[in-house]
Amino acid sequence: MTQKLTFNVHTAQKKPNNQDSCPFCQIDSLEKIIAQKGDMIWLDNKYPVLAKTYQTLIIESSQHLGDITTYSKAHNRQIFAFALKAWRQLEDSGRFKTVGLFKNFGPLSGGSLRHPHMQVIGFEEVDAYEAIDAETFAGALVSQERTDLARVTISAQPLSSFTEINVVIADQRDSDKLADTVQKVLCYVLEGYLGGACSSYNLFFYHQGEGLVCKVIPRFVASPYMIGYHLVQVNSDSRVAEEVAELQAFLEN
Repeated sequence: MTQKLTFNVHTAQKKPNNQDSCPFCQIDSLEKIIAQKGDMIWLDNKYPVLAKTYQTLIIESSQHLGDITTYSKAHNRQIFAFALKAWRQLEDSGRFKTVGLFKNFGPLSGGSLRHPHMQVIGFEEVDAYEAIDAETFAGALVSQERTDLARVTISAQPLSSFTEINVVIADQRDSDKLADTVQKVLCYVLEGYLGGACSSYNLFFYHQGEGLVCKVIPRFVASPYMIGYHLVQVNSDSRVAEEVAELQAFLEN
């Protein structure tokens, strides 16, 4: 049976958007802060739209137009460490069936506010990972894990469609390596992928044994094949080979 989340439209109608004054820029007015380090803030989501969940946000930076691709390496590493700690804290609380960590960026990502943030959500009854097959993290090898770079693959079995890039570390303590590699991959997604035609992406984080996977998904308008039939489209082998070569060059620069 398909798992479902109940959406509260009345709460959603109260949410600010990018035409309003940015609430994340008004630090003094923020409420229910859970943790803070520098300009990174973990707090309750003021507008929880999903029933039977605990929704929280991580404000990544005071830079309203910031992004992982524009942060310094040091700040990006701090963000990953801060977010992963928050994720583990909710998991370790024992209050939830599963806990998800993800990020929306850009107009086609499903996010509502431009100010850079991640989301950590505790699901009381839903197993958010039930439909996730480990095969989605396998595929064409871009790079093996080494001291300065995580393992990178392009999914042969994407969750949605076309190109999904998996950044994998064998030891979750190597969050700096994960942060550095995701930062490079996102530069490729926004600058090199399809000649710079992509303006949006999602990040999703998963446990894999003692390690972690960050799945990077370039976002476009959803395919009608996915919406109407849940048919996943994939690239041809020749196109995947081109993407592997492009991304390898990007990672080595």
